[in-house]
Amino acid sequence: MQYLYAAAALGGAGLVFGVLLALAARAFAVTTDPRVDAVREELPGANCGACGCAGCTNFAEAVVEGKAKAAECIPGGSETVKAICALLGQEAAEAVPQAAAVFCIGDKQTAKELFIYDGIQDCTVAVKYADGFKACSYGCLGLGSCVRACPFEAIEMSLTGLPVVLRDKCVGCGLCAKACPRRIIRILPKGNAGHLILCSSQERGKGVTQACAVGCMACRACLKACPQEAISMQGNLAAIDLQKCTDCGECVLKCKPGTIRPRA
Repeated sequence: MQYLYAAAALGGAGLVFGVLLALAARAFAVTTDPRVDAVREELPGANCGACGCAGCTNFAEAVVEGKAKAAECIPGGSETVKAICALLGQEAAEAVPQAAAVFCIGDKQTAKELFIYDGIQDCTVAVKYADGFKACSYGCLGLGSCVRACPFEAIEMSLTGLPVVLRDKCVGCGLCAKACPRRIIRILPKGNAGHLILCSSQERGKGVTQACAVGCMACRACLKACPQEAISMQGNLAAIDLQKCTDCGECVLKCKPGTIRPRA
């Protein structure tokens, strides 16, 4: 008999707690905006964090609340932006496709090393040891931190120790650029037009040639050769304005180390 009393007591207690929990759930329920779910469904779901939010759900909330713009979802592209703006009754701004570019071509064959590095294979760690093992303090360390940071598998390491961007996969999220301690990766509008000066060194002349065979020497020969005046100096480094460049190739002919190359 006492077992029946115990079972009844337990059942009653369970019933009471169940009712209390149901009442608490109703009292403390958080009402979500259905637009958040609708926006989240339009996002790529990569949760890459390129937008600055912790994930796609957080980004959807920020867009609905007006704290972020749909165009900030770079991986989504134009179609995603248009879909979200249509849901929210907003005018869609055209998203310009972008891709990463590595501004260094100093690989194992052309860039000198100061010592043999046998530590953790991470660029951020390696740069803390005497500012890196490369003779060029601006060049790529080639340990693949950018590759590991890319959620889209759009970068791979070449056999000569340089990251190669797979532009058909790259969405221009910029996570690789953030992961690079040398800041040699930049996000540019997609396209094949224009030439690039693939160097990030601010050294000049002898300082460059002692460290790398393909670095920009700041000789200004390319500036003088460009008929479009599309090249300017940024410190000791030449830079090409892609909007002015017509791909004439005159700068390539004048660049002795071969630092200027067409966009891949």
